[in-house]
Amino acid sequence: MLALELSAPGDGILVLSMSLLTGPSPIFFGGAMCAAGQLKAKKTLKTKVAKIAQQMNCKMGGALWKVDTGKTMFVGIDCFHDVVTRQQSIAALVASTKEDLSMWHSQCIFQKAGEEIVSNLQECLQAALDAWIANEKQKPHCVVVYRDGVGDGQLQELLGEEVRQFKKFLSPRCSTGIKLTFIVVKKRINTRFFVEHEREVKNPPSGTVVDQVLTRDEWYDFYIVSQSSSSGTVTPTHYNVIYDTKGLTPNQVQCLTYRLCHMYYNLPGIIRVPAPCHYAHKLAYFVGKSIHGKPASSLSEYLYYL
Repeated sequence: MLALELSAPGDGILVLSMSLLTGPSPIFFGGAMCAAGQLKAKKTLKTKVAKIAQQMNCKMGGALWKVDTGKTMFVGIDCFHDVVTRQQSIAALVASTKEDLSMWHSQCIFQKAGEEIVSNLQECLQAALDAWIANEKQKPHCVVVYRDGVGDGQLQELLGEEVRQFKKFLSPRCSTGIKLTFIVVKKRINTRFFVEHEREVKNPPSGTVVDQVLTRDEWYDFYIVSQSSSSGTVTPTHYNVIYDTKGLTPNQVQCLTYRLCHMYYNLPGIIRVPAPCHYAHKLAYFVGKSIHGKPASSLSEYLYYL
């Protein structure tokens, strides 16, 4: 049985602790701190405490919600560059290790300052695959990679380096080969979409897909408006499938991508990019800004960076 305890050690700080009651001696898991003023309003107290407890739960390996995606491993890769101190860049790889996307494995690679393309993925991929096999007792049939932070001018380099490493790693792991789909994600774009309704121009609804006219003929690309906005203009996300041996149809890859935008455990809603992509972003930023060193291997199976 889990027990929550709210205490006030002083200095305007409240601590929410979570323990597992197992007989006379409870096992303490961890705690979260917040400003006492945030919990003064009684109307929202229960909601705020519940959200803190949910975040603690997912950081300790618990599942807030699940989805069945079949025997597919989803991987997110992103890099953090410290433009102020010009220290080493951090490449983060986060991979799902269960079919229902309830567990994730994370690894970090330190590179030269400003280096975006990751050149040493073999060890990370092996650790992620081992974690998947430990949970599912079999290898995945397909790996879908969402790669953030790469510009249009780096696509060929990405194909020749990162995609090549994935192909080299996955091919001998299965008699028929583990299928690979590699998708580049772009958030920083100037494109905006609008819908005309009853002589009014509004933001398109969540889930809107644009894969014609504005896309490029030489690319397998599309835009998705995953979030809704009641004020201002909503920003779509651009996706470019640069490699695919799974043979996913445009409708399949678009639906899959949109569903993954619902799987981010730190928000009970929809985010702009698929969950593995955002997990990788959070991990790279957390390590680059706070830890400044390689995280302990014992943390690799937890979402400690949320």
